[in-house]
Amino acid sequence: MARPLAPRIETLLWTAQRASAAALGLCVAVHLVTIVLAVRGGLSAAEILARTRGGITWLLFYGLFVVAVAIHAPIGLRSILRETTAWRGRSLDLACGLFALALVVFGWRAVGGLFR
Repeated sequence: MARPLAPRIETLLWTAQRASAAALGLCVAVHLVTIVLAVRGGLSAAEILARTRGGITWLLFYGLFVVAVAIHAPIGLRSILRETTAWRGRSLDLACGLFALALVVFGWRAVGGLFR
C-alpha cells in the first residue's frame, strides 16, 4: 500500500526543491545587492545591523530565506545520498528531516538575533 504513494512524494519533493530554489535565487540576489550597496555607501557592519533591527520587512525576508534553505538543502542532500550510497528508506528520510529541522531552528535563531 505504501508503494503507490512513493511517486507522489518524489514529485512533491521535486516541486518543493524547485520552488525553494527560485526563492533562494531571489533571496541571494537581494542579500548580495543590499550588502554591496551598503558597503559602497560607507556603512559598517554595525550600522547595517542597527538599520535592520526591528524591521519587520527584513525579518520576513530573512525568515523566508531560512525556510527556503531548510526546504532546499535537505531534499538535495537526500537526492545526493540516494545516488551515491546504498542508504534508502525511512532512516534516510528521518535523517534529512532532522537536518531540515536543525536548519530551521538555527536559522531562526540567527534571524532572531538580528532583530532583538
